[in-house]
Amino acid sequence: MRIVIAEDSVLLREGLTRLLVDAGEEVVGTAGDAEEAMTVVAEHQPDIVVMDVRMPPTHTDEGLRAAIELRARWPGIAVLVLSQWVEERYATELLAGSATGVGYLLKDRVADVREFVDAVRRVGDGGTALDPDVVTQLLATSRNRSPLAALTPRETEVLKLMAEGRSNRAVAEALVVSDGAVEKHVSNIFMKLDLPPAEVDHRRVLAVLRYLDAAP
Repeated sequence: MRIVIAEDSVLLREGLTRLLVDAGEEVVGTAGDAEEAMTVVAEHQPDIVVMDVRMPPTHTDEGLRAAIELRARWPGIAVLVLSQWVEERYATELLAGSATGVGYLLKDRVADVREFVDAVRRVGDGGTALDPDVVTQLLATSRNRSPLAALTPRETEVLKLMAEGRSNRAVAEALVVSDGAVEKHVSNIFMKLDLPPAEVDHRRVLAVLRYLDAAP
């Protein structure tokens, strides 16, 4: 199996490489940040990418965003993301698309070499590997989750201003950001609220209605 590892910690990156090589797999490339990871993946077209959720420069969700983008760009490439803690929103976003060839594990699982290697192989073969702690949290909260829970604080701000009847330009002026940034936020809001493009529905109105219904 041909593997790319994207992890900003040099020690962990080298450790993962050694584990997988010793297990008989082929690590064709490594990357220290999300942008580099996309370049390495484009060059090597691996079977699977093992990627940290939090990567430079902000160490928030760069790795997750890259994972979602590469799955959209190269549907045939599997992705296994690693996280230090259970981050429900990230798991939900990653699993929002196809559930084949995708995995989400806590980094503690890497300590069990056999379990980790099995997860890499299972995801690389088109299966799924979800950390038990992640599954437990998703099941515990799924019934009572607000539809707004998946939104970032900035996206929630944008949706609130949309609910006030403001256009994208007005939202941009209120938040002192570019029109393009607002368009990206609005697109993310539609995606997270499960509002795909449709000829008969006005997604902006539907998003506002969900905000008004869920807001305290």
